[in-house]
Amino acid sequence: MPTLRHADRRGAHEATRLAKRLRHQVGKAIAEFGMIEDGDRVMVCLSGGKDSYTMLDILLQLQRKAPVSFSLIAVNLDQKQPEFPEHVLPDYLRSIGVDFHIIEQDTYSVVSRVVPEGKTMCSLCSRLRRGALYSWAAENGITKIALGHHRDDLVATFFLNLFFHAKLSGMPPKLLSDDGRHVVIRPLAFVREDDISAYAQAKAFPIIPCNLCGSQENLQRKQVQKMMAQWEHDTPGRIETIARALGDIRPSQLSDPALFDFLSLGRRDAAAQADAHAWLAGEPHAAARGGDD
Repeated sequence: MPTLRHADRRGAHEATRLAKRLRHQVGKAIAEFGMIEDGDRVMVCLSGGKDSYTMLDILLQLQRKAPVSFSLIAVNLDQKQPEFPEHVLPDYLRSIGVDFHIIEQDTYSVVSRVVPEGKTMCSLCSRLRRGALYSWAAENGITKIALGHHRDDLVATFFLNLFFHAKLSGMPPKLLSDDGRHVVIRPLAFVREDDISAYAQAKAFPIIPCNLCGSQENLQRKQVQKMMAQWEHDTPGRIETIARALGDIRPSQLSDPALFDFLSLGRRDAAAQADAHAWLAGEPHAAARGGDD
C-alpha cells in the first residue's frame, strides 16, 4: 500500500535524524568535558535498560570515526535478582560483536536482608553496585567508566539535592571517584530521556526491567520526576532551560562564602570588621559608645 510505504519511509527518516542528533549531543559532551582520550579503555556499564543500551550504541557509532583511538567493553553486574533473564545481555552483545564481561555478585540478597520492608533500596543498592564495578575496573585496566545518566537525570538530581538535602549540587558529566582511582563519565549528559525512549524503541533493544527498585513507588526521585513532567507539559522547554542553567553558574549571585569572597567585596582597608559573635554579643563598639571615658 502506498500509504504504508510512505509511513515506513517517514519513520526511517525520523530514526536517521534522531540517531544523528544523539551522535551530535554525545560527541559534544565528550568534547566539552574531555571524556575520552586517545588510548582509553572505556567500560560501558550496561544495565539492560534503554539508557545504557543507547549509550553503548551511540559510542560504537562514534568510535568508528572518532579523532582518537579508544576501546569499549560492556560490563553488566548480575545482581542475582529473582527471574533475571541472564541470557539476554550476553546474546545481544555477541550478536553485535561487542567485547563484554558479566560480573556476578548477589547484591540482591544483601539489600533485601538489610533494608527494612517499605524502605527504599536505591541508596544501598547503588553503593554495592558501584563498589563491584569500581573493583572490576581497577583490576582490568579501565581508564574511564561510562554511565548512562541523561539530561533529565542530571536535572532531577539537582532538585533532589535542593529539596531534600538543602544543597546546590547535582550529577556532573565527568567526575573523579572519592578514592581518586576512577574517572566516571556520562556521555548522555545532553540527551533528553524522550529521545532515548524513541531511539530504544526504534532499535528494538531487548530491555530488561529492574524489579529491585523499579517497583518502589514512593521514592523521592519519582516525586521530582512527576514534578518535572508536569512542568514540561505546562511549559515545554523548561527542563532544557534548567539543564543549560546547570552549566552557567554565577557564584557571586548565590550565597556561598566558600565560592565567592563576599567579605572582601567593597571593603574599606582601614575599616574594622567584627565577626558573627561580636554582632550577636550585644556589646557596642567603643566608637559607637562615644569613646572611652
